[in-house]
Formats: sequence, C-alpha cells, structure tokens
Amino acid sequence: MNHHYLNLTGIAMSAAIALTACSASRSEAALQEDTAIFESFSYKGTDDFYIQNPLPDKSSYYNPILPGWYSDPTVCTNGDGDYFIATSSFTYVPGVPLFHSRDLVNWKQVGHILTRESQLKNFRLQHVSGGIFAPDMKYNPANKTYYMITTNVGAGNFFVKTQDPFGEWSDPIYLPEIQGIDPSFFFDKDGKAYIVNNDDAPDGKPEYSGHRTVRIVEFDTATDKCVGERKIIVNKGWRPQDKPIWCEGPHIYNVDGTYYLMTAEGGTAEGHSEVIYKAKSPFGPYTPWNENPILTQRGLDRGRKNPVTCAGHADLVETPEGEWWAVFLACRPIEGGFENLGRETFLLPVKWTEDGWPRITSEGETVALIGSRPAAVRSDSVTFGNFEWNDDFSSQALAHEWHTLRGDASEYLSLTDVPGHLTLKCADVSTQEKNVPAYIGRRVQHHKYDCATHLVFRAANPSQHAGLLVMKDETHQYQLARGCNDAGQCISLRMITDGGSSELASVPVSDSDTGVDLRVVSNGKTLDFFYSLDRGEKWEPLKRGVDARHTSTAAAGGFTGTMVGPYASNKI
Repeated sequence: MNHHYLNLTGIAMSAAIALTACSASRSEAALQEDTAIFESFSYKGTDDFYIQNPLPDKSSYYNPILPGWYSDPTVCTNGDGDYFIATSSFTYVPGVPLFHSRDLVNWKQVGHILTRESQLKNFRLQHVSGGIFAPDMKYNPANKTYYMITTNVGAGNFFVKTQDPFGEWSDPIYLPEIQGIDPSFFFDKDGKAYIVNNDDAPDGKPEYSGHRTVRIVEFDTATDKCVGERKIIVNKGWRPQDKPIWCEGPHIYNVDGTYYLMTAEGGTAEGHSEVIYKAKSPFGPYTPWNENPILTQRGLDRGRKNPVTCAGHADLVETPEGEWWAVFLACRPIEGGFENLGRETFLLPVKWTEDGWPRITSEGETVALIGSRPAAVRSDSVTFGNFEWNDDFSSQALAHEWHTLRGDASEYLSLTDVPGHLTLKCADVSTQEKNVPAYIGRRVQHHKYDCATHLVFRAANPSQHAGLLVMKDETHQYQLARGCNDAGQCISLRMITDGGSSELASVPVSDSDTGVDLRVVSNGKTLDFFYSLDRGEKWEPLKRGVDARHTSTAAAGGFTGTMVGPYASNKI
C-alpha cells in the first residue's frame, strides 16, 4: 500500500520506484528456504467515531488515551511535571510498556520497564494471559527513586527500581512474604513506605467465590524488605453483607493527612467498579464511603450508543496545580457485545465532594469519549484517535509497539541479516503452542483498521508457512500466509481453534512470485483478507466477512486484546 508514491512526480517518482525495485531485489537475493523476509508493515485506524466526532479544540482528547489492551494502568508523577503511565503486559516481551507526558494529554511511549530475561521468569508454558499482572509505579521523593511492583503469576510478587525511568531498571527483588496479586507501593510524607495488595480470605477460608482481602505491610527502602506483620485492612469489600467479589488493585493516598484506600470490586468484566475508604492511619481502620462506587458503568442501558463497559482498576495522580486525575481500564464493545481491543486506558478528572470524597463518575454517568484539560495543548502526534503507523524495519531494534511472546525470539528474528527488512526464520514452534514462536505483534487499537505487509518467502513443504497472524490467544487466531500444498505454492487463510487448524480459503501462486503483499481489513464485526502480487496496485480478496468475534474477549476470555503482525513457522 504505497500511497505515498501518489504525491511524487517526475524524477522523484522514478527514484522511488527504483528504490522499491532495489529493495525487492535485495529481498529476493537474500531469500533462504526457511526464512521469511518482511519489507514493511503498515497499520491505519479508521473508526467511525473519530471521523464523525472531531475534537472541538486543542485542549480536547479522546478516550481511551491509550487504545488497545493497555490494561491495569498505573500513573505517577515526580512532582516536577513529569507523569508516567505503565500497564500490564502478561506474557508479551518486553514487559510493562511505559509512557511519559508533561500534561496528561500528550503521551509518548519511552520504552518498557522489563526488558531483560532476568526480569521475566518462567514465561514458557504460560497462557498468553499469564505473566505480568497489574503493575504499580510510584516515585519516592525521599530517595528520588522510581519503583514498579507487580505480580508474575509464574514466579511471584516482585519490584524493580531506578532513578532514571527512561533508562534501565534493576533486576527483580522478590517478596515471598507478599502473597496474592496486585501489590502497590505507598510512600508517605513522613518517609515511611508500605505495600498493600489483594490476598486470600482470612486463614485461606473463603466464605464464597470471590471472597478476598486487602492487606498492608510496612516496607524498609534501605534494606528492600518488608517490616513486621501484614494486616488485613479490608475483608470482602465495602459492603460485606452483599458478599462483594474481588476487592483488588488497591492504592493508598495521603491527602492533607487523611488516608484514602481505593480498590476495585466486582471482577474485571461488566460488574467492575472502584470504591473508596478513609482512615487516619495507613493501617486503618478504614471507613467506606456510603456513596460508593466512585467509578462504574454497570447497570447502564446496554443499548446506549458508543458504550463503555468494565470500568475500574483506577489510579489517581495530583498535578502541581492541585488538580486530581484518574486513569482506569474500560472496554468499548461494539454491536453484538464483543470487542477485539481488550481493556484500554482511560483518563478522567476527579471531582471532590464538599465532605472530602473523590469521585470519578456519578451514579448513572457514562464515561466520556471526549475529554478536556484546558491546561494542555494537544500536539499533532498523539496516542489516541485514528492514526497511521508504519514500520520500514530500518532500525537496529524493534519499535516499542512490537512485542514477541514469552521470550525475545532472538533465535528467529533479525533486523540486520537483510538491512532494512525484518527476517523471521521459520520456527519448529506453532503459534498455538505455549512457547516462543517466530512472531512479532502489535496491538489492534481500533474496531476498524487496515494493515498490510510485503513478504518475500517460498515454502519448502506443506508444513512451512509465513505471513500475518491475527492473534487473541493460543486457540483464537487467523493466519493469512504464504505456504504450499500438493499443487504448489499458495496463499491461504487458516482459522485456529481449540480443535486445531482449518483452512478457510486458498489460491495458487506461481513458484517464481516469491514477493506478495498481505492485507487484513477489519470492519469491526468482520475481517476481510486480501493479497496482491503487484506491490499493492491491485488487491485480490482471499476471503471476506470472516467473523471477528472469534478473536474477541467474548469468545476467548483472557486479559489481552487482539494482536496482529508477522510470523513464520514450520508447523501447521
């Protein structure tokens, strides 16, 4: 899809075509039997909402601010105007994407917090939705250090730290005494530190499914160890008589000497919510607000236009001007009640009541898809709305948006074997296995999108294939690939389910046509798959109207959204 060529004329156009031909020649010359060569990748969002609802002014922004499955957001500031958001990454590598802003509206990804094998233990054999859950990032002004604490469901609770959040973070420091999930740091104004987290019911004896507790323990920043006993500060939730489920994602804030404990409740689906408590000490006792929840979308009309659901798992931050803002996760289902985007990061202002309680949404209030922060001026390059994203693989490292699965896949991929191209060596691993495949994926961030790649590849046998993978998890995928069958080289579309792999469509291609463009177009509820043998001048439909629900959370469950990107395999 070389649309940029349309703006070139005369000599410039000739030069561009010559450069493309030269690039193709390099790819052809470098072609090896077991290696797929990807020349480029493009992604373009085309959601109707953004087209029909342009932002009214430069202080406005779209929700979600981080579209796609940027789940379980945490936000922190150093007090000098720098804000950071980090989110869950599960078994994708690198782990915990990190975003930076100076105004809470213009965000830029500056890297990842977990970038080394030593920080990402025991990922192999874990489900896609295993791995890293619910990070919490906080700045401790007492020692000018940033901390990120999280749960690796395959290894336990740990934290890493740094004094330069744009650089490298420490190796993990595990905390075996912190059981459960969702740990969070609280650095008090007197220099003391605490860890609060979700844990089992008292004595490990739940009275009902979803019965959990919130516990707190003091933490010594000098020794990086917990001090004293852990104490239960919430049992069940804010209305124990109603048997609330999954009090989790806790955070503590000191606001003018009053301690606020905020937790999620109701599970991470449509019953999700956020509740608040007050105390005079970090250890409580905590009194819940009788007007809880302070954030939820449950109970609203399911037929409402542009619904936002599952809102919860919030974190709060105060600006130097005294404003309070909340980031939280929520989902945007489409007609039919499913979505492929996963749990996304939203931003809303916090309103304080006269008697000193924070509120994000009032009862019956919908989460706004267009927000405003008058103190901010939106730039031309933002993380939200319809945007185009292209990668010509000219860098020496993968762009921040790319992820591999369960490991860095360095045994398969290279950006230097064929300069200006991504090469993927066909792995003896299928994309259905709980292992490290030859695959890189980026988040699907729009209901409607258009993505494509140029691939140079020739399959050596019917088990060998390479192309574009649309992936939710191990058993919910679509493979648009160059491969071969008994009749020769072909382009095929396969659907991966828990019953295995089935072919939905296939067309033969010439053995000499090693270069092919592959394209996926999402219409929201359905997917169209195309190929081109003339560099995108003419797109041939391989199969239209394929069910997008198959790669949705509604069909697959789990905590991620859909990914799309290049892959190569020796196994069907």
